[in-house]
Amino acid sequence: MTNEDINQAAQAAQAAQDGRIDRQTLRDLADEGNETALDRLADFADEAGDVGELSELLDEGSQRAGYLLTRRATTAGDLRELQRICDAGYDEAGDELNRLLESPAAGSRD
Repeated sequence: MTNEDINQAAQAAQAAQDGRIDRQTLRDLADEGNETALDRLADFADEAGDVGELSELLDEGSQRAGYLLTRRATTAGDLRELQRICDAGYDEAGDELNRLLESPAAGSRD
């Protein structure tokens, strides 16, 4: 670990303690494989209503993004979106899709 890496980690820790987390730092950490940072980015995208970013984060492997997208699609009754999320690797979306398909009201939706 270089001095720069140590400084970045210290800055991120301080930002977290201060309640302000720099999105670029989160992105850098996520790019280095930090799943918690990836999940935090998903939370920020969800709060902003940025479904496109959530989809990108799911493609990067964020299970949190999959959960958040599944929650949105289930609430909207969007069967196609649930299938897409499932195909992208979040299996619980498939469970929700099946649950909606098996419910009596599913036959009345488009």
